[in-house]
Amino acid sequence: MKRIEVVAAVLVQKDKVLATQRGYGEHTGAWEFPGGKVEPGETQPQALAREMEEELGVQVDVQAFLHTVEWDYPGFHLTMHCYICRLLGGFPELREHADARWLGARELDTVPWLPADVAVLPYVRRLLVAPDSVL
Repeated sequence: MKRIEVVAAVLVQKDKVLATQRGYGEHTGAWEFPGGKVEPGETQPQALAREMEEELGVQVDVQAFLHTVEWDYPGFHLTMHCYICRLLGGFPELREHADARWLGARELDTVPWLPADVAVLPYVRRLLVAPDSVL
């Protein structure tokens, strides 16, 4: 089975996290934490900072590792490393996504997440409700 390894941003601002809706590909319309693949020679935090600039036009501070998800999709196995990030500059632009929303802990279930991203939601909820317990 094909294996894909990516990094994802749990971008927190106040008591909300940024969710993005895929605008292309097999999972168009599903919601995810933004991010992408690590290029050769990059660390995971460097890749995440680059992906956030490319996809959303924002600069982020990659603060801490949150969780890694291993998920089997039809046709490939996904390893997704999630990092807590803070916005340093810019306002999220929809360059590759169809939509974006800032969601609080009680709003996380209001969008149809991709299955691998659903596995991150308990960690995100804990982060939004009690940030000191995670960081």
